[in-house]
Amino acid sequence: MKLPCRFIVFFLLLAPMFASAQQAEVKFIADTLVVQAEGSYESDPDLAIMTFDISSQEKELKDAYAKASQSMRTVVAVAERNGLGKDSIQTGVLTITPFYEGDRKKRARAYRVQGHVVLRIQDFAKVGPIMDESVQDGIADFRSLTYQLSNEEAAKQKAVADAMHRAAGRATIALDRQSRNWDQCGPSAWKCGT
Repeated sequence: MKLPCRFIVFFLLLAPMFASAQQAEVKFIADTLVVQAEGSYESDPDLAIMTFDISSQEKELKDAYAKASQSMRTVVAVAERNGLGKDSIQTGVLTITPFYEGDRKKRARAYRVQGHVVLRIQDFAKVGPIMDESVQDGIADFRSLTYQLSNEEAAKQKAVADAMHRAAGRATIALDRQSRNWDQCGPSAWKCGT
């Protein structure tokens, strides 16, 4: 699976020409060449992003919070056992949602505690074992697995370099064509069917 990066580059070339008018003053006339080129760079992904949802619902807030906290710690422990460092593990905050009874006292009848854990995995062989251990016994719900490049900026720079190379080539061809017309038609090349 290749991940493409595409960029469009506009290459401007200002070719000034001086012409003398009937008066003794010199006027500046700038011809502008605009070249558009698209560059791309494709690479296999080298980073897997796994996201797990943590959720617990209990009658007592203390029980729901303890269960969700334990689930989060378990997923983190599974990740660490599989060689992920602390910089590759991101835990979200735990949020509490009370569910109220219908009476005037607005007494909560249950509480839901939710959170998430995001793992950044560079060794794809660890994805399966981490997923298996994390979802067993309802510890966490697997939400998503995405792949990306760990250094997207380098891929963007390569795509821009490709676009610039193509734009420069197109500009060179256009200038060569204009130069041949200039040689054939002289200073009034713009009248000679450029």
